[in-house]
Amino acid sequence: MTHILAIDQGTTSSRAILFDSDMRVAATAQEEFPQHFPRSGWVEHDPGDLWSTTAGTCRAVIEKAGLRPDDIAAIGITNQRETTLVWDAKTGKPVHNAIVWQDRRTADFCRQLRDSGDDKIITERTGLLADPYFSGTKLKWILDNAEGAREKARRGELLFGTVDCYLIWKLTGGARHVTDATNAARTMLYDIHKGRWSTTICKMFDVPVEMLPEVQDCAADFGTTRPDLFGREIPILGVAGDQQAATIGQACFQPGMMKSTYGTGCFALLNTGDTAVTSTNRLLTTIAYQLDGKPTYALEGSIFVAGAVVQWLRDGLKMIREASETQGLAEQADPHQNVVLVPAFVGLGAPYWNAECRGAIYGLTRNSGPAELARAALESVGYQTRDLLEAMQADWTAQGQAGEIATLRVDGGMSASDWAMQFLSDVIGASVDRPDVLETTALGAAWLAGQRAGIYPDMEGFARGWALDRRFEAQMDAETRGQKYGAWKRAVNATLQF
Repeated sequence: MTHILAIDQGTTSSRAILFDSDMRVAATAQEEFPQHFPRSGWVEHDPGDLWSTTAGTCRAVIEKAGLRPDDIAAIGITNQRETTLVWDAKTGKPVHNAIVWQDRRTADFCRQLRDSGDDKIITERTGLLADPYFSGTKLKWILDNAEGAREKARRGELLFGTVDCYLIWKLTGGARHVTDATNAARTMLYDIHKGRWSTTICKMFDVPVEMLPEVQDCAADFGTTRPDLFGREIPILGVAGDQQAATIGQACFQPGMMKSTYGTGCFALLNTGDTAVTSTNRLLTTIAYQLDGKPTYALEGSIFVAGAVVQWLRDGLKMIREASETQGLAEQADPHQNVVLVPAFVGLGAPYWNAECRGAIYGLTRNSGPAELARAALESVGYQTRDLLEAMQADWTAQGQAGEIATLRVDGGMSASDWAMQFLSDVIGASVDRPDVLETTALGAAWLAGQRAGIYPDMEGFARGWALDRRFEAQMDAETRGQKYGAWKRAVNATLQF
């Protein structure tokens, strides 16, 4: 048993990655699936697509690598967080499509929570804000709107889970209804300080506690797969939400270390150790990982649209055929134009948390074209990251921690763009480190499973193996940096007021 199978179930595709005994990628398989948009601001997935693409890519990657089931020691799972599923406890049939983390349909209910002051209880216990982003209000919506769902839930006939939980239930043939602490911490129902589901918040949302999964460490026994799936039973030994898995994969194990992942959205996490730092800048307090029953906390900033802005150029505007074309276009852009794109397609995340505002473009001239839009799209990711870093720096300093965050570790699909990463370094005025292994999210899940299976090193050994691919140093002068970021802030303020 020399390999670990990592399942990386994302927002637009499911992937399976095999890592060998040296934690090197042996093979990958990937399959995209459709996105469903029933109304403006609503985003759904067909649960059948999540399962079929996950099972299919797992089988495909084993075959591609020429391995036997006996070669696989364990499975690690990482997943899109907050996406919400409810299914029948006996049949496994979902009562509604999965409501995706990007979905904003519960904005009115969140506003009611803020108006009533109940949001303070939520933040105090969960570290989260009363925002449609999180699972709890999505779960309430399904129970309120899916025919007969609330009555069935009260009778104990329905189960709730985030994507990891649903996949484990399917992989184990319904034998295990479990999740890990990092995914539980994103539901708005989990007390991150006491390490248990909050009955107070469950009552507030009218959610039966009985339908919630058991919460375990990130490295734990999550059950074994059905033998008919892959040819034998394989233990599932590691689970972490995608951003936490990337934090682990980047070896950000010391307080003050920070990573930012650029996928569909962008998510930055700052390790704060055993202290759950309360943000005064509208950041989230969350669990970075939990091992041996002990949680390690983090400050998190969430950007809803990062790589998705490039997908919009490709699929919405039909401006490019491949995402990689944006770099060439950005290099051709007129340097005398300052087009600013605020990609608030589904509202703005941290530190603004405005669910109702929508995207806008500023500074267009008669000569603005695809090159200028491509540059503005890539720049928007850098600007949003700086918003997060400034908020984190303020909270970290308020906690009594001295010194600036000098280096940012990056990963995710967009981090492969040298142009985007150089602009990121320029606009934040700090070094940006891209690792040798870009599959950090899958690597984090694989390491959790592999070290529990006894074939991967401990935390210290894993951290020593982290390797740098390239460091980007800031080249932009302070005056230009200030002017460009100032234009971004004005554009955001105008968007928020529209």
